[in-house]
Amino acid sequence: MIKISVYKNAESKIIGFRCLGHAGFAESGQDIVCAAVSALVINTVNSIEHFTSDTFDYKEDENKGEIDFKIVSKLSNESSLLLNSLFLGIQGIREDYGQEYIKLI
Repeated sequence: MIKISVYKNAESKIIGFRCLGHAGFAESGQDIVCAAVSALVINTVNSIEHFTSDTFDYKEDENKGEIDFKIVSKLSNESSLLLNSLFLGIQGIREDYGQEYIKLI
């Protein structure tokens, strides 16, 4: 199961996330749920890095399947939009493939 914790600021806006684990939908290399979540997560981080001036902390542990990402500067409208889009996509995957593969915390 992929466990995703959401970080929010005092205004309840999403400022980051911690993504841990593997979906277990299929064998490694064939797991479309894991691949879809990974693509959304990596694209969001890359988009924030390239299209905004926000600063963030980023930690990754490939063996654990862990990515920890948090905006540490003032949250821009662009980063807020990208993070909300990420969670819209993750919720869509969760609805289509089942709650047993993705847990939102």
